[in-house]
Amino acid sequence: GCVLEEFCFVVLLGSLLLAAAVALRGTNRPCRDAHPRCRDRLYGALRLEPRWKLDCAGVVRGDEEAVRDALLSNLEVKNKRQPLSPEEYLNMTKDCGSFKESRRYIEFPLSEEEADFPIAYSMVVHHKIEMFERLLRSLYAPQNVYCVHVDGKAPAAFQQAVRAIAACFPNVFVASRLESVVYASWSRLQADLNCMHDLLRSPVPWRYVLNTCGTDFPIKTNAEMVRALQVLQGQNSMESEKPTAYKQERWKYRHRVESFISRTATEKPPPPLSSPMFTGSAYIAATRAFVRHVLEDPAAQRFLDWAKDTYSPDEHVWATLHRAPGVPGAVPHSDKFQTSDMNALPRLVKWQYLGGDTSRGAPYPPCTGRFQHSVCVYGAGDVAWMLRQRQLLANKFDPEVDDAAIQCLESHLRRKALLGRGL
Repeated sequence: GCVLEEFCFVVLLGSLLLAAAVALRGTNRPCRDAHPRCRDRLYGALRLEPRWKLDCAGVVRGDEEAVRDALLSNLEVKNKRQPLSPEEYLNMTKDCGSFKESRRYIEFPLSEEEADFPIAYSMVVHHKIEMFERLLRSLYAPQNVYCVHVDGKAPAAFQQAVRAIAACFPNVFVASRLESVVYASWSRLQADLNCMHDLLRSPVPWRYVLNTCGTDFPIKTNAEMVRALQVLQGQNSMESEKPTAYKQERWKYRHRVESFISRTATEKPPPPLSSPMFTGSAYIAATRAFVRHVLEDPAAQRFLDWAKDTYSPDEHVWATLHRAPGVPGAVPHSDKFQTSDMNALPRLVKWQYLGGDTSRGAPYPPCTGRFQHSVCVYGAGDVAWMLRQRQLLANKFDPEVDDAAIQCLESHLRRKALLGRGL
């Protein structure tokens, strides 16, 4: 009774003092392993509970009744609320201590392994401030570092709120240069490059960078991400496949960017590379050495300059550099190294035209949410499936489509991070 209470108090106080020491010294030290009952108390203080009654344990297991109830619960008026506004975040962050406590951020490393393997994040956002903040909270660890790129076209209140949230953390900052992002244009890739440039200047000795957007959410804890990245042993992980004839059109012609991107009739010269072009995803897991090479190597810079007037360059620039000779963390351009999105670590996506009956060869079951731009916005019925996959994050999520799915992921991942076991 009293002895345990005193011991738990000492452990929790020690955690807070270690966190303070980390902030003061700029170093990373883990919170010591606590007595199991103290970890339970810690979990009680930092657990993330659903806003309404949900059987998240059932959702995580894929129980049909729990999933059905969760999907129906999204439709109930009593469960609907307006998302937190930029003005509310500006008010909450006037007292950063209270903000972090009320939003239940984990402010100390959970293990020595995690403390010794910091991860960098580039986060490109433009709206839905609450979804951004929930994404940040789900990814946050004090040893990591986070660069947030806010679209230059975003409303002033949104930009101010993001800056206010970032100002509450020593390892979160807004990119030093902001782009006005136009869909499928170079500006989207430039936003990540701006963050990568800033992240290289950070004193945090991060090993890998992951880039995210506002509709992403993790499906692994920070510890699981660290272990997955350690297994790569210095290689990058990203989708990289031979381009179809349709995809090759994206860089065959010059493209003009105004309020939107459009193709011109002017053909481009061939890419300034000795190796082939590949296509893939905009989202990558890349080593620090890869990032430095992309930003500093003259040949890489020539390739980036050439790609600036192509369509959706982030879907071929990373994939191509990842297969180019001499690039850190890259793999050969042999057919043996083709990597689909389902085999790359960064992002799990369900495409509308590929979902179906897996017993008949479909790569994944149907979407239980709804489609946007041919991509599944996940529903609660997708959660159990996604937690069995190897990827680190999944896309897309939207609380206006299915907040139950996000709440159950939050609850499950927080429990797993603190107690070592999920729901």
